[in-house]
Amino acid sequence: MDLAFLTPLLDRPGPWASLYLDTSRATEDAAPRRALIDRAAVHRLAGLGVDEGTCDAVRDHLAGEPAAASPPGRALFAADGQVALDVPLMESPPDVGATWAPLPHTAPLLGLLDDAAPRCLVVAVDRTGATLEQRELGRAAPLGTVEGRQWQGRGHRAPPADRYEWHYRHRVEDAWERTATIIADQLARIWPASGAGLLVLTGDARERRAVREQLPRQLRPDTVEVDGGGRADGTDRDVFDRRIAQAWEEHQQRHLNTVLDAFRTGVGRPGEHATDAAGTETAPGAAAQGVPAVVSAARQHQLAALLIQSGGHDPERPVWTGPEPEHIGVQRAELRAMGVSEPWQAPAADALLRSAAAVGAEALLVPEAVDGPPGGLGAVLRWSA
Repeated sequence: MDLAFLTPLLDRPGPWASLYLDTSRATEDAAPRRALIDRAAVHRLAGLGVDEGTCDAVRDHLAGEPAAASPPGRALFAADGQVALDVPLMESPPDVGATWAPLPHTAPLLGLLDDAAPRCLVVAVDRTGATLEQRELGRAAPLGTVEGRQWQGRGHRAPPADRYEWHYRHRVEDAWERTATIIADQLARIWPASGAGLLVLTGDARERRAVREQLPRQLRPDTVEVDGGGRADGTDRDVFDRRIAQAWEEHQQRHLNTVLDAFRTGVGRPGEHATDAAGTETAPGAAAQGVPAVVSAARQHQLAALLIQSGGHDPERPVWTGPEPEHIGVQRAELRAMGVSEPWQAPAADALLRSAAAVGAEALLVPEAVDGPPGGLGAVLRWSA
């Protein structure tokens, strides 16, 4: 999961009100039910000691959202009289969840977002250009078109015959290649800011292969070709949507397997890395496991991928934190040494997600049935200590 959406939570001091709501009831009495849920949520925050200004901000924010347009769930994070982040959820929380703590309680997002809904940039290509569409949280939004260069042979509707035929075909194929290059260049420009996790090429089979070959090498692993879409009318959207969903699921599974393989290889053998006086590993190699090692890596801005496995005890283990994302340690004295006069405690998962978001790392939820990090917490690192 790309954690860039958590950026609004990084620079604002706490304490934080975190609220998880089930907004999935699409019934005739949805509006009254929603009003009751919203009032109960704000009442629960007040009972936790949330200040009046922040409670009012949450109440006003919820009142401005129409019940009919609500996603299955939503997560709100508010502090100092303002709602800093509202995250639509594809999964419904089982109940109203509310916390008032020094850090935003972001750990549940991994299970409720879980990247189940495709986050794709869908590109329908043909010989004249491409049509772009963004898909996120079950919604599709048009992003415009890319126009290529199509060569027309000076008034000829059909290819010239005999001695001109080779020349004509050469010019047409050259035009197709230029179109593919134009499309690929545009995709390379918009991809970093798109927030998409998968680039889906559809439409003309020959042209989409040409586009894929022109893409930057680092973008190709996140690119797939899917049949069934196109720029012309007549596309069976249901069939095409199912194919995209399948491509996304397969892509996510491949990515998880790749990260887990890197984690298992990078952890190495016991005793291979530096330990403290108590025998706890403190200087990880290419990967880290357990709270002390992962916290040490986060403090040094080493995180590339944070692994959290549900059912483990480490994600809930308290760690010491301070105002900045790199203010994290297993002992209070570590924070004091960083100049934090009043450290506070927070669950390891919440503190590490803040650290990971600050350095552009990703976070992955490892299913319980999968062989994941012992204790439920691990990381793949950018570089070894």
